[in-house]
Amino acid sequence: QVQLVESGGGLVQAGDSLRLSCAASERTFSSYTMGWFRQAPGKERDFVAAINWSGENTNYADSVKGRFTLSRDNAKFTVYLQMNSLKPEDTAVYYCAASIRYNIATMKYDDYLYWGQGTQVTVSS
Repeated sequence: QVQLVESGGGLVQAGDSLRLSCAASERTFSSYTMGWFRQAPGKERDFVAAINWSGENTNYADSVKGRFTLSRDNAKFTVYLQMNSLKPEDTAVYYCAASIRYNIATMKYDDYLYWGQGTQVTVSS
C-alpha cells in the first residue's frame, strides 16, 4: 500500500505563492498517476490537477489553469504542486492521491486508490 505525505501548506496572502509536496513511500511510485484534490469547509472534494507516470500528460481544473503547475520527480518519489497568484477561493485542505491508471492523468475521484492526510492552505484577502 502506498503511503502519501503532503507538506508545504500554510497561511499566505492573496497573490502569493506556495509549493506543495507529496512524498510517496514506495519505489513503485513511477507506476502511478498522481493527483491533487482540495476540499473547502462544507464542500465536496474537488479535482485540482493530475500528472501521469512519466510527467508527459497533465490535467488541471479550469479554476487553476495558468496559476498552478504540477510536476514530479520519480527518483525522489515526490510530486510538486506549484501554486501562484493564490486567491482566497483557493483556501482548502489539499490532498495528494495515487491512481493505478498510470498512463492517464485522470480527473476522476474514484480512480484514486491511495490518499494522503491533507495539508491546509489558507489564502487571506
